[in-house]
Amino acid sequence: MKKLTAIVLGYGMRGSTYARYAVEHPDQLEIVGVAEPLDNRRLYAKERHGLDDSMLFNSWTEVAARPKMADFVIISMQDHMHYEPAMRCIDLGYDILLEKPMAPTAKECKDICVAAEKKGVKVIVCHVLRFTQFFCAIKDIIDEGILGDIMSVVHLENVGNTHQSHSFVRGNWRNTAESSPMILAKSCHDTDIIQWLIGKECKKVQSFGSLTHFTEANRPAGAPDYCVDGCPHGSACPYNAVKLYYDDKNNSWFRSVAANTSVNPTDEQVMEAITRGPYGRCVYHCDNDVVDHQVVNMEFEGGCTVMFSMNCFNEGGRSIRIFGTKGELNASMRSKKIEVFTFEDRQRREYEVTRAGNTISSGHGGGDTGIMIDLMKYFGGETPSKSVCSIRTSYLNHLIAFAAEESRLNDVVVDMDRFSEQL
Repeated sequence: MKKLTAIVLGYGMRGSTYARYAVEHPDQLEIVGVAEPLDNRRLYAKERHGLDDSMLFNSWTEVAARPKMADFVIISMQDHMHYEPAMRCIDLGYDILLEKPMAPTAKECKDICVAAEKKGVKVIVCHVLRFTQFFCAIKDIIDEGILGDIMSVVHLENVGNTHQSHSFVRGNWRNTAESSPMILAKSCHDTDIIQWLIGKECKKVQSFGSLTHFTEANRPAGAPDYCVDGCPHGSACPYNAVKLYYDDKNNSWFRSVAANTSVNPTDEQVMEAITRGPYGRCVYHCDNDVVDHQVVNMEFEGGCTVMFSMNCFNEGGRSIRIFGTKGELNASMRSKKIEVFTFEDRQRREYEVTRAGNTISSGHGGGDTGIMIDLMKYFGGETPSKSVCSIRTSYLNHLIAFAAEESRLNDVVVDMDRFSEQL
């Protein structure tokens, strides 16, 4: 396998996760540069990858101001910061690993798609569920014809109540104007995986949902603006920032994000962060406006129907049921088993995957590593697995999420062909 080089634009949780592949496989990948505005993350990247100071940058614009310096770039900044670096790096001839969502507007996603196709560069969007053992096994079952023609799908994204409070109430994805709609930020994973499994184009979309629970109207009496200020409900509240970020020493993801560090923040750093920082706020007194529950109905080419539900009032973890003309599949990422019932012989079979789980801290069930394995083949000129898709497929699957938000806000059924033509 050809050894490749990469530059990371944004060395936060996602960027450092993908860059870890270079640490674990130095014979295959070398990180030759990092652009990161935070000093502590930049220093961590320098030490981790043995970088010279000349290849450490405060901003992606410093990288873009130079000629092409690596085989590909990893763009892993916040949602609203993807478009400009993606367009510039395409122009420079870089292949790109682009964190999802591609961009916060449908027009910008289309621009990236068209520019990449015109330039002839390869872009992989981080639809990491495609690269999990769990969904790859389901795709194999479908492709082998065991279920027959797919008639209907029920897919649940159980966000989890604490993940919702962390990322979508207190965190970076809480506000649509500052990031993107939740159906895009969180669930373009799901619109993509649903289309990949079915293998046909989505034709119509309808959606309902709202922000109902995490609002000022549900703020308990006497609750202060910040949890550390002695909330009378703190002992029973599942969203008590002191319990989530300070007391729980095992949740390195929550703690490091809240304290804005790369790894292993101290108790002092965490306490300082939740005393007056965004992650210390009462969840019923934030500037969040994204939904806490949403359903999306879809009709695919050939008449296959899908019901997708995203909500946070649960422990967390995706599950799926697929109904075909020859059999039925039932599976959950919280388990390692995929159950299939076939009509002809009335038999129930179990397929076991060796790795499940879909949280960021679990590496998305192996998807974070799986995407890098396929990327190395694809960018290196070898044939990747069927998990890899074109940038146009990624764009069209993003479009389903944009159509769902259009439907939710305007109470309409969206025709996907017309919706696409309007762009």
